[in-house]
Amino acid sequence: MSSVVLVGPLDTKGEEYAFVRERVELHGCQVSLVDCGVLGSPTIAADVTREEVAAAAGVSLADLVRAGDRGAAVAAMARGAAAVARQLHAEGRLDAALAVGGSNTAVMFAAVAATLPFGVPKLLVATVAAGDTRPYVGTTDLALLYPVVDINGLNRMSREVLANAAAAAAGMATRPSLDVSENRPVAAITVFGVTTTAATAIRHQLEEHAYEVVTFAGNGTGGRTLEALIGAGIIDLVVDLTTTELADDLLGGVCSAGPDRLTAAAEHGVPQVVVPGAMDMVNFGPPETVPAAFRDRTLHAHNRNVTLLRTNTAECAELGRRMAAKLNRARGPVSVLVPQRGFSQISVAGQPFHDPVADAAFVTALEQDLRADIELRLLDTHVNDPSFAESVTTQALLLGKNTIRSDNI
Repeated sequence: MSSVVLVGPLDTKGEEYAFVRERVELHGCQVSLVDCGVLGSPTIAADVTREEVAAAAGVSLADLVRAGDRGAAVAAMARGAAAVARQLHAEGRLDAALAVGGSNTAVMFAAVAATLPFGVPKLLVATVAAGDTRPYVGTTDLALLYPVVDINGLNRMSREVLANAAAAAAGMATRPSLDVSENRPVAAITVFGVTTTAATAIRHQLEEHAYEVVTFAGNGTGGRTLEALIGAGIIDLVVDLTTTELADDLLGGVCSAGPDRLTAAAEHGVPQVVVPGAMDMVNFGPPETVPAAFRDRTLHAHNRNVTLLRTNTAECAELGRRMAAKLNRARGPVSVLVPQRGFSQISVAGQPFHDPVADAAFVTALEQDLRADIELRLLDTHVNDPSFAESVTTQALLLGKNTIRSDNI
């Protein structure tokens, strides 16, 4: 029988968790209740008590209560809940995890989601689902359900939402396993709207050579997810076609993936082909959100919610230096291919971000700082030209030749 683990505070949300447990059991699943409460006494019995959760975090529940610091208590119980979930999954007693509640429950369940492997169902029902969910989702496959009403007692609306959540968790827990016997090596490609043509061509070409291809949007979350999956050993070959997140990190754009972008493949020795795709732009929201310091610069409205800033000569030079510094730490094979006639769809001749002087500044800085043994190829074409895609694929296949098993050829 499949098992659904319910994680949350059984003092303030006991009534709701009792209802969800009943509904999950109606779908033929076993239920384990993990109590993460730190306030009053639990109103229903837990299978894993709050004392056990605290102990899993290496602290005493009594000490947390005595200290009276709710933020610290939530952080500790989050660590404990993650440890408990990890152990239950290792023992084969967790086929899906579900939590319902407010922001503190969301914080604790985010830690649980982060510790469970990709593919293990994780469902959170909380009002935070209607806001900025990045702190909760992170780089996991966490599913979010907005409850419409606050999780505060049972009523005709909350019952419907919670019943749906229970059915969803039970359904995910009991679904048939997928056939993963094919076991092809995994290639990752980074993509943006302005590099999609190239990414699509490269994907098709790699698939023809026995690779299973996954793509990641260069929107900040995509880059962070890619780095995490490389670190987890899931990615065998990286085609980092779209490194635009470095530009957002430099200038405070909304698509920054943080300072660790373009580091995991280097650290773990994963073969990588790197391209300055969309390095000509930084992403902001609607025009009124563009910082005042940039409003007299070259801007382009991608759509009503996305305003792009053209990177200038000095910024491109700094980006070249930053890319070189990251790649110089590579422990595995790496090549850099630069499309000199345009880094994106809108930086080719005749388009609004066409600026060959700025692009050349990137190339010059990269050439000066890049480690001598790292191949740098300058191609007289633009990023979305079919010939450029072919060059990237050829180089990727060369660097990744040891990732292909003979029985997949």
